[in-house]
Amino acid sequence: MKPLFLNPPTYEDFDGGAGARYQASREVTSFWYPTWLCFPAGMIEGSRVVDAPVQRFDLDACLAIAAEYDMVVMYTSTPTLSLDIETAHRIKERKPATVTVLTGPHVTVLPEESLRQGEGVIDIVCRGEFDYTTKELCEGREWEKVDGISFWKNGAIHHTPDRPPIQDLDALPFVAPVYKRDLPIAEYVIPHFKNPYVSIYSSRGCPSKCIYCLWPQTFSGRAMRTRSPQNVYEEVKWIVDNIPEMRELSFDDDTFTADRRHAREVAAKLKPLGISWTINARANCDYETLKIMREAGLRHVVVGYETGNEQILKNIKKGVTKEQAIEFTRNCKKLGLSVHGAFIMGLPGETRDTIRETIEFAKALDLNSIQASLASPYPGTEFWDLCRQEGWIASDAYIDDTGHQMCVINYPHLSNAEIFNAVEEFYDKFYFRPKFILRTVMKMITDGEERRKRLKEGKQYLEYMKKRKAAGHSC
Repeated sequence: MKPLFLNPPTYEDFDGGAGARYQASREVTSFWYPTWLCFPAGMIEGSRVVDAPVQRFDLDACLAIAAEYDMVVMYTSTPTLSLDIETAHRIKERKPATVTVLTGPHVTVLPEESLRQGEGVIDIVCRGEFDYTTKELCEGREWEKVDGISFWKNGAIHHTPDRPPIQDLDALPFVAPVYKRDLPIAEYVIPHFKNPYVSIYSSRGCPSKCIYCLWPQTFSGRAMRTRSPQNVYEEVKWIVDNIPEMRELSFDDDTFTADRRHAREVAAKLKPLGISWTINARANCDYETLKIMREAGLRHVVVGYETGNEQILKNIKKGVTKEQAIEFTRNCKKLGLSVHGAFIMGLPGETRDTIRETIEFAKALDLNSIQASLASPYPGTEFWDLCRQEGWIASDAYIDDTGHQMCVINYPHLSNAEIFNAVEEFYDKFYFRPKFILRTVMKMITDGEERRKRLKEGKQYLEYMKKRKAAGHSC
């Protein structure tokens, strides 16, 4: 069978598809590569990857493309499941023989519920990593003999044995050639990266025990598996030689620094290439590892600080203290590394006072940029179980009808409306400080590219906040 790997259309500037960690529209346009779809696409002859949100393909355009394929594999998420099932319905209407497959964390955790919700239009859900699963399906293997799937047969749902996580990541194809073949590289932008950027993984899985984090608990697992440094180097060298427009490489591993020896070895391999690169890091990485990576071209780190309250850090099993985070940030600045901080409003233990504490913490760290999101308890996470047990879930509407994130948590002492409003308060108090404004204006004066970038992002931010306020009325 010839497969189409489809990241389906959802909402304008929705950053919640294959590969995204944040399943909602963002303040400023951000698009991550659909890397998970590109791995199997690289194994199967005649495949194609379509990333509808980035390529600006509407549903009709996707349906026309899908009609040329025997199987359509879609990545779905908790917020978009209903929309993705409707897309499958339209695909089946046009070509009933098409085999429709859903993948992703949500269907991994809730395969039977997902199949029942999509009864008649969803044929198969893949549980967990689906690289070899989809390959075997396309080779024509009987469904009963393909591990890691759930499917309808004779009016009943059948589950095959779980497929173990892939141990030999070097055996997987490079995703970059699939990017070049199928995707518009120039359209993939992250505001705090140098764009165009290209994103790959050097590992899968994360050993951290954060209760809210979706991927390690539901999909990639907590056992970290790494590619050999030589294998990583070879793909990066391919990118340098074949995607010359790339200005920065992003390692989108759950936590690049979880295995510091591996991080150092990869850095040593990359150093001769002389490229700029970024990583996701924990705020407990040591100075020496940061220094080695910096000397090898590391420019920017994305760090999940989450909160400025020590007790909340313990509640969420972050495994990092405030003092460690402060020291880490100090080390990054000493080395000249740019830092983007990610924070979450509404985690267990949140109060009006801790919200203020977190905002002041972020201001004191004086990061280069931040993102603030709402705590979202997704099925399959320890956070989800805790929220259900305590009766904190007020709604199942993770996003509104325009794709903007909603607050589904309602604590006895802190309403979902208060948590929702804390995000805008956070942004206003962080970005509209005299110190930050002065630094930004000075850079805009001396750097024309930065000036154009900031003006564009400022316009997008104001438009986003206007839409977000409208969404907030339903909290």
